[in-house]
Amino acid sequence: MRIAVLSETDSAEPRVAAVPETVKKFMSLGADVVVQSGAGKKAGILDSEYEAAGATIAGSAADAAGDADLVLKVRRPSAEELPQLKRGATVIAIMDPYGNEAALKAMAEAGVDGFAMELMPRITRAQVMDVLSSQANLAGYRAVVDGAAEYGRAMPMMMTAAGTVPAARVFVMGVGVAGLQAIATARRLGAVVTATDVRPATKEQVESLGAKFVAVEDDEFKQAETAGGYAKEMSAEYQKKQAELVKGHIAKQDIVITTALIPGRPAPKLVSEEMVASMKPGSVLVDLAVERGGNVAGAKVGEVVTNDRGVKIVGHVNVPGRLAATSSSLYARNLYAFVETLIDKESKALAINWDDELVKATNLTRDGSVVHASFQPKTDGAASEAASVGLAKSEANKASGTATPAGAQ
Repeated sequence: MRIAVLSETDSAEPRVAAVPETVKKFMSLGADVVVQSGAGKKAGILDSEYEAAGATIAGSAADAAGDADLVLKVRRPSAEELPQLKRGATVIAIMDPYGNEAALKAMAEAGVDGFAMELMPRITRAQVMDVLSSQANLAGYRAVVDGAAEYGRAMPMMMTAAGTVPAARVFVMGVGVAGLQAIATARRLGAVVTATDVRPATKEQVESLGAKFVAVEDDEFKQAETAGGYAKEMSAEYQKKQAELVKGHIAKQDIVITTALIPGRPAPKLVSEEMVASMKPGSVLVDLAVERGGNVAGAKVGEVVTNDRGVKIVGHVNVPGRLAATSSSLYARNLYAFVETLIDKESKALAINWDDELVKATNLTRDGSVVHASFQPKTDGAASEAASVGLAKSEANKASGTATPAGAQ
């Protein structure tokens, strides 16, 4: 059994899919591990460290993956990489399948069995494989660090001989994994923290971290969570009431961090242009959903925008990648935990149980076809209808100036 670890072709992706620790574990399962030269360099891991762990270094992706049974990556293989993989190879990565049907089709036509780590079910057995949580946790931490770096004042209250420095006020919108870590980090830095989410269960979590919960707590709010733990789409009336509450609150904040994502859909708009304009000069907004359209009006992908009032909107991409060494380590462990379930310990070979719930949930392509139910090719009529529904929801969000902070990160 040969496992290949490839470099990432996206220049904005510094993470790597395996670290020396997991290389050793793969080898203990009977695998030969081949790492493409330079794969870990941006994450601070040299080729010599992989070699010391027992891996072989290959000069190119073709050399590494040419006869590999299993290919590990951070991001989905590019169109240029697919011809370098052998037909029948198993590829595991963060596939970003939503809205990328053409890329999935290309992967199927290349004959690879693709698995998307971000589709891992959130069940007890799969907690150690939950890449969304491991990476979002780091994104929440880094969002506060980035916000503090752009903010021109100190975070904690300081009492000095020259006078008292007031504590910064931080507001977190969307209390998922990223939001909870953002709250905890801001609190550790000494800020006064408030947070909002439409899911009732998050109120206790927010308060347990020493922050204050801000939301319209009516009857609709009390029933606003799905069985899967995500936020439901809220009524226009609730959105309007929540927007008014948030509008008055944001005007008093120094740093606002937005984390709201709903799987498979554009990011909901939480902060309108009017809200941004109400903030004090020098205030900072950090939008963790900028790559999905953004929660903040005026946010730009990969940029820090400063408006005419001196308010900064931070739109960094791949925020977990801004902590490449740590995020790679956690992602590599997520991958190993999943791969271990696919290997027969006696024969020391891949032995995928296609009836396993983890396999069913994450398998995108197999035997030349897209097999995941959520990403089956649509007919023209179905595609047109889906596009119309999506456009209508998008326009509704724009009209209301706000939306459900799902905290899906």
